[in-house]
Amino acid sequence: MFRRLGIGLGTALLLAACANPAATTGGKVSLVAGFYPLAYAAEQVGGGQVAITTLASPGVEPHDLELTPAQVVQIREADLVIYIPGLQPAVDEAIADVDPSHVIDATAGLTLLPTPGDAESGATATDPHVWLDPLNMSAIGQTVESRLAALNVQGGEAFAARQAIFAAKLGALDSSWKAGTTTCASHDLVVSHEAFGYLANRYGFTQIGLSGISPDAEPDPATLAKVAEFVKAHSVRTIYSEALVDPKVATVLAQETGARTAVLDPIEGMPAGSNATYLTLMEANLAAVTEGQPCP
Repeated sequence: MFRRLGIGLGTALLLAACANPAATTGGKVSLVAGFYPLAYAAEQVGGGQVAITTLASPGVEPHDLELTPAQVVQIREADLVIYIPGLQPAVDEAIADVDPSHVIDATAGLTLLPTPGDAESGATATDPHVWLDPLNMSAIGQTVESRLAALNVQGGEAFAARQAIFAAKLGALDSSWKAGTTTCASHDLVVSHEAFGYLANRYGFTQIGLSGISPDAEPDPATLAKVAEFVKAHSVRTIYSEALVDPKVATVLAQETGARTAVLDPIEGMPAGSNATYLTLMEANLAAVTEGQPCP
């Protein structure tokens, strides 16, 4: 009888561990994030209860990430993997082999915008740069909170409390952007890389890009000529380049049109050694826009 009880108890403990993966990682949920903004959201909500691995290294442009065999193993063994479909093809491919119950699609529940140009062409691809809308980041934090709480019920109250703080900070950021951009002289954002569709949509700007969704795409001469004509015709004062990508095209266009250049960071990755965060970079972006548009 006691032997049977021992076997039954051991089986129950094993099943409990399988049902709660955090039980096998020293009480911490192991979470793999595709790139910085998703890791930041998970860190803000999870705190010390979550062990986070970010696939895109500091200083590396995440679109072109190539996974190492070790990273593929990390994806397969993690309690949770959070990613944005279509942003990092290598991650999309690796996640195809992962149990869907361990995967968080960060865009789930968000209102997605079409890829720039697709509305006219009839294509159906969506813009993956959802995190540049602070309210989308808040929703991502809420999704992370609910999934973490399901894995670690005992930590649920702490996850909820941290999510509430995170949401409040993002709400304040959204209010600052709204207040800071209502008086802009121009609402045309000329950018080197069409990453700012959600930011533009939230705060009433029109995005005009030198290149498309991928920052590595070289703009063709016809596109450059068209944008240059637009800049001159609409008296655009500022052309925005970005971190992690060579600004030479934006610089040359500014010189040809008499505009100035400024940095508008898509926050796709963090430079090595940087102490900045998503919040401080979004505040710096607001300062760049209010000066560049300008917004007195």
